[in-house]
Amino acid sequence: MNALEYVPVPAFEDNYIWVVADGHHAVVVDPGEAAPVRACLAQRGWRLSAILLTHHHQDHVGGVADLLNGQQIPVYGPAGEAIAHLTHRVKNGDHVTIAAPALEFSVLDVPGHTSGHIAYFQAADSRGTPHVFCGDTLFACGCGRLFEGTPQQMLSSLDALAALPGATEVHCAHEYTLSNIRFALVCDPHNVELQAWRDKATELRARHQPTLPTTIAHERAVNPFLRAGDPAIQSNLEAQLHETVSDRLKAFTLMREWKNRFR
Repeated sequence: MNALEYVPVPAFEDNYIWVVADGHHAVVVDPGEAAPVRACLAQRGWRLSAILLTHHHQDHVGGVADLLNGQQIPVYGPAGEAIAHLTHRVKNGDHVTIAAPALEFSVLDVPGHTSGHIAYFQAADSRGTPHVFCGDTLFACGCGRLFEGTPQQMLSSLDALAALPGATEVHCAHEYTLSNIRFALVCDPHNVELQAWRDKATELRARHQPTLPTTIAHERAVNPFLRAGDPAIQSNLEAQLHETVSDRLKAFTLMREWKNRFR
């Protein structure tokens, strides 16, 4: 079996469309626009075999019709959202099996950013490495805005992702890492691993390289939204925002609201 490649294809200003390929066939995750995907497939001689969608926002689904172009290609997406061209509506606990490239995913419901947002978890690639495609729920050092869901929903979704194996590679859909790190350092200023990640991510972006994928273990260590129960973060939030932080949900809610207006 050919080793799988996981390729982040830049789109728009800061999106990544993920392409997973075996050297011949390719699966595309969240194709917000078709042109960069077509260029990637043509350059490598790969044939599109399936499309996976995590949620309904246009920058994740806008290229689907163009990529299909009348072909009978399976399109998987959240059962709870109105998305055109879906052939398979999937929800928490469902399994997605693709013949070529040989892929199997379990589906996780991760609402918050949108009400029906899902993620796709691959337990192991040919090297034994797990992967998760989490759309706009979990970012490197951050999480998505709450457009349709509640803080409790998003915190529960992040908990579900944080519970995945630590080696799981996190394939999120935006290059927001540097701005997320700036905010994380305000919430968690004494985190040595976070400081080291700032330096590494800055160096990667200076070379125009992606900061992704990260791993679940790394996110547990540096992402303040996964660390809402940390006493140091809670104490810092109380000092910065002059609010009483009674529990991790309150800490998460305050951080998410603060991040919305943070510049």
